[in-house]
Amino acid sequence: MQLTLDGIAQQAGSQVHLYPMSLAPVPGMVTVLLGATLAGKTSLMRVMAGLDRPSAGRVLVDGADVTGTPVRRRNVAMVYQQFINYPSMTVFDNIASPLRLRGARGIDGAVRALAGKLHIDHLLERLPAELSGGQQQRVALARALAKGAPLMLLDEPLVNLDYKLREELREELTHLFEQGDATVVYATTEPAEALLLGGHTAVLDAGELLQYGPTAQVFHYPDSLRVARALSDPPMNLLPGELRDGRIWLGEGIGMALPPGTQTSYTGPVTLGVRAGALRIDGAQAAAPDLGAAGGSPDERLQGQVALAELSGSDTFVHLDTRVGSLVVQVPGVLELALGDRVTVRVDPARLYLFDRDGRRIVAPARPGLGGQPATDGGAR
Repeated sequence: MQLTLDGIAQQAGSQVHLYPMSLAPVPGMVTVLLGATLAGKTSLMRVMAGLDRPSAGRVLVDGADVTGTPVRRRNVAMVYQQFINYPSMTVFDNIASPLRLRGARGIDGAVRALAGKLHIDHLLERLPAELSGGQQQRVALARALAKGAPLMLLDEPLVNLDYKLREELREELTHLFEQGDATVVYATTEPAEALLLGGHTAVLDAGELLQYGPTAQVFHYPDSLRVARALSDPPMNLLPGELRDGRIWLGEGIGMALPPGTQTSYTGPVTLGVRAGALRIDGAQAAAPDLGAAGGSPDERLQGQVALAELSGSDTFVHLDTRVGSLVVQVPGVLELALGDRVTVRVDPARLYLFDRDGRRIVAPARPGLGGQPATDGGAR
């Protein structure tokens, strides 16, 4: 099924929920709607489902205009943040309900197969009130999958679960989506979730669609500062500077080389961006993969003072104060540092991003196979 949003917008009185946008999720794949709270994700999903009619534009399904068609007349499955199940029905009957509504055969086998995939087959005779939150959400997901709808909308379905459950369910959902042929639209506030789910990502902010494309493409080639901020976890390090005389000047007389192969006519104020994992602390990452530029460009070095070192999972996030601003460095493994320790940070010019005075991307690291360009003149317009 091909869902197409053609110039849709949503407004209630003077309050704009969605600015005009067009979007066509790729059939049979996962499209992630990524954005902070109030970015417009739920409003967009409600328009997709037929729960709300857009103020402007059209909703098309396989080329047919269904803009005014209510949700009850569309073949759509939805899963919300809340655990929405029929409280008086057993787990088995909750999952079986959409199958019975459409008169399907082999209901018992289908229910048990879905329950097995979501590891709730031992709970089939229980009522929802007897389940944990994670188990209840698995039931809701199983019921949505049982519907067999060509369009499945999931509005932050894991947000109310604890970290361990989210990780477990996210992995299971990824496998289930790969095995199915439904178009899945998945809303989340977490960049890591978008990257793990893969597929395509639409970045939303304050009701605007900022960028849409294959997730890896959007991650490595953000069109703007707003996209770079939305799709970086931890947040991308951003430092103000100026591009002139073929160098990036960050203040305090500190200049950095442009990434190798950069061709841009832009001069003036810039924001330099570098992801936490692209920085290195001298002596701390000897076992890390080589991050040097392909052309042998020398690393630039900054002196920093440790403001905080926090262990998260298998990485250490080191917060540094430098003469040009604060930086966060992601170091593989456990790195023991004391507050106030002075360290040297190595910056590879080949892994820098540059954004112009309007926040448009000028330069991004080259990623062969992704169809992007290491440099553009976007800021020269």
